[in-house]
Amino acid sequence: MGANYRAACRARSVADFVAKMRLVEEECDESIYWIELLVESKQINRSLVEDLLSEANEILSMVVASIKTARTRR
Repeated sequence: MGANYRAACRARSVADFVAKMRLVEEECDESIYWIELLVESKQINRSLVEDLLSEANEILSMVVASIKTARTRR
């Protein structure tokens, strides 16, 4: 996720930025999925990852908002 965000920061156009940020969105969502899967399969206790999940969801919200903002500036 971090490497894709870094690439988005070096985007050559708004369209390129949006495309790269969509990758960040996908990677973030996938990370959340895997953490939730670990919790649901009882591989890890939810209390251990509660803060991590909260932060990941906040990051996902910021990424989505950035994409929406960039799209309005095309």
